[in-house]
Amino acid sequence: MATILVADDENVVRATLRMMLEDAGHSVLLARDGNMAVEVARVQPVDVMFCDIIMPEKEGIQTIAEVRRLRPQTRIVAISGGGRTHNFDYLQMAQRVGATKVLRKPFNKKEMLEALDVCLNQGA
Repeated sequence: MATILVADDENVVRATLRMMLEDAGHSVLLARDGNMAVEVARVQPVDVMFCDIIMPEKEGIQTIAEVRRLRPQTRIVAISGGGRTHNFDYLQMAQRVGATKVLRKPFNKKEMLEALDVCLNQGA
């Protein structure tokens, strides 16, 4: 069982990921924005973080970079549905700052679990 942090400003995304991850046997922590995600990671080691790119308060790129500095062993899956990404691929940028995997919304449970499996089976 892994401890997983889900950082997304959309309630339905957080709730859906939580349900799928808990059904797979994992412990899930939630954050509604980047600031909250960084604070959670500061006090609680997590194995994997799913992080939305477009969020209020603190964008996903900055959140990923900060969590990577705080917890270098944490694997990160960057997720995005597009939003402002039509001119620049923020998911590629997320990989450059430390995301292990990226997922474009909408993604299905199989895709999410495959990304999680890669993260959990990759050495720190």
